[in-house]
Amino acid sequence: MNKENLDFFINNNIQISMNSFILSLITAAALSLLVQFFYIKFSSTLSNRIHFSKNFVILGTTTCIIIMIVKNSLALSLGLVGALSIVRFRAAIKEPEELVYLFLIIAIGLGCGSGQIKIIVVGVLFSLIIIFAYYQFLSQKKIEYSELINLAIVIDEDIKQEEISKIIEELKSISDELNFVSMSKTEKTTNINLDIRPKNFDEVIKVTETIKQKFKKSKTIVARNSNLNL
Repeated sequence: MNKENLDFFINNNIQISMNSFILSLITAAALSLLVQFFYIKFSSTLSNRIHFSKNFVILGTTTCIIIMIVKNSLALSLGLVGALSIVRFRAAIKEPEELVYLFLIIAIGLGCGSGQIKIIVVGVLFSLIIIFAYYQFLSQKKIEYSELINLAIVIDEDIKQEEISKIIEELKSISDELNFVSMSKTEKTTNINLDIRPKNFDEVIKVTETIKQKFKKSKTIVARNSNLNL
């Protein structure tokens, strides 16, 4: 690379068309919102889907903005590398499915930011069609992710035996199998440890939210290969 080309990349002033900028942002936001809907509707993850996916839109649009700014500037690209080496992202990704959706959102930001609107729209729609078809296939074949999971309930108060029985009965109603593992009680805490095979993971989340609402100082921990805080 000769000196003139090097100066062009280093000192080049970025001129971004406002129309294309707005179009890219709207497309990134719309596609990210669509992916968020599919994640909430069709995902099999145990974590709180709404809580995890609430940042999909802002992640997609932020990636789009960054790519549009740095794509024509070597200096800004190097500056971005330096900034990312200082800011360390430590998001706890517990399941491969979550990582797949995050990569899809980042791909949306990259595609829209680089101006490849048609390609990214076709690519995302194709990916979502595959997700939907796979979900329908599992539903028709009645294939479920019926795994034995561990549920730990930690309540920062000494609750009565009747309340413990109600919690266990409620969990029995949504499970094909329930095994009592352990329970410990002190004057200030009650810990219940169960192994359950849920009929539907969504029902597990609903029960844990009900426990949280009833006992304000409580925490539930679900383990499926790795621990997930709900």
